[in-house]
Amino acid sequence: MIGISLLTLVPRISGGSETYVRALVRALARVGELDYRVFLPSIAPDAGDGLESRLVSSYRASRSTPGRIAAMSLSSAFPGRIKRELAIDELDAIHFPLSVMLPPLRRPPAVSTVLDIQHEIYPRFFSRAELAYRKLVYGWTVKRSQIVITISEHERQVLIERLDLAPEKTRVIHLAIDHETFKPGPEEREPFLLFPANNWPHKNHERLFEAFALLRRERPELKLVLTGSGHERRQLPEGVQALGHVKLDELASLYRRAACLVFPSLYEGFGQPPLEALASGCPVAVSRVASLPEVCGDAVRYFDPAEPEQIAAAVAEALERPDELRQKGIERAGNFTWERVAHEHEQVYRELIARRT
Repeated sequence: MIGISLLTLVPRISGGSETYVRALVRALARVGELDYRVFLPSIAPDAGDGLESRLVSSYRASRSTPGRIAAMSLSSAFPGRIKRELAIDELDAIHFPLSVMLPPLRRPPAVSTVLDIQHEIYPRFFSRAELAYRKLVYGWTVKRSQIVITISEHERQVLIERLDLAPEKTRVIHLAIDHETFKPGPEEREPFLLFPANNWPHKNHERLFEAFALLRRERPELKLVLTGSGHERRQLPEGVQALGHVKLDELASLYRRAACLVFPSLYEGFGQPPLEALASGCPVAVSRVASLPEVCGDAVRYFDPAEPEQIAAAVAEALERPDELRQKGIERAGNFTWERVAHEHEQVYRELIARRT
C-alpha cells in the first residue's frame, strides 16, 4: 500500500501544485498498478478522485497563510495523532507531493516532490515568517526523504546547489497536461493576450503592463485578459480585464481564442500554462528563465522578463507568425501526458518498496 499525503493542499490557492496532485491521483486511478490510500484535509475532501481516501481530522487545515503555517507547525511539533490516523504501519511507502513532509517521519520509506524552491532564489517575495518556515520545512523534507522527485532538470540543479541534496537521491519527472481539455478547437482567434496567473510577485504583472502599453501604441485594438486571484485589489491599466478564478472549460476556451499567451514569470519550477496554450494551438511568448526553455523548446518566442521592450517585441513576433508556432506547439505539447507521469511515479514507488524489503 502506497500512501499519498495531500494534507497541505489548499483548493484554488495552491496553483500549479494543485493541478499536479489532482491530475496525478486521477492518472494513478486510471493506469496505476499498485494499491493506494490518499490522505486528505477537511478543505479538500474530493481530491482523492478515484483512489481510496481518508479525511484526516487531526490536521487543522486552513485557507489563510497564517492558518496554514500554524497548522503545519502544530502538526510537525505533535505528529503522533496524525500518524495514528494515517495508520503508518500499514504502508509500504508514502509520497508527499506538495513539497512538505507532513507528518515528518522516518518510516515507512518516503518520497517527496519538491515543485520549486523559489524562496531560495527570491526571498524578498515571502514574509519573514513564511520564509523561515519554508527554509525549515523544505530542509527537513529533503533530508528525511529517501528519494526527492522534482519537476524539471533546472529545478534538480537548484535543489542540489541550494539544499545540498545528493544527486543520486533525485528523480526528474516532468509534469503534463490534460489533452482532452487542452486541444485546438473551431473558435476564431480574438485580439486579446492571455495571462493566467494569480497576482503573486514572481508572476511579474507590472513589467507585463508596461509591455502591454507599448504594444497598444501599434495595436490599439489589443486587450489583455488576466485570470487568477488577487487582481481585484489593484488598479488595472486601460485595456486590461481580470476575470478572477475561471473554471477549467472556460480557461480552455480562452486558450483557443487568445491571439497569444504571454507568460512573463520570473521563476517557474515547470510552467504548465505555456504548455496548455501550446496544446491548444495558441501562439506563446514566455520568459527565458528557469525551467521554461526546458519545457517549451523551440515552440515559443522568448524574452527577458525584466525588459518590457523585449516582452513587447516577442509578443509582436508571435502575433505575426501564428501558423508556424501553432504546429510546433501542438507537437511539443504532445510529449507531456499524465499517463507517462503516473508510470514514472510508480517506478519510484517500486524503488521504495524494494528498499523496505
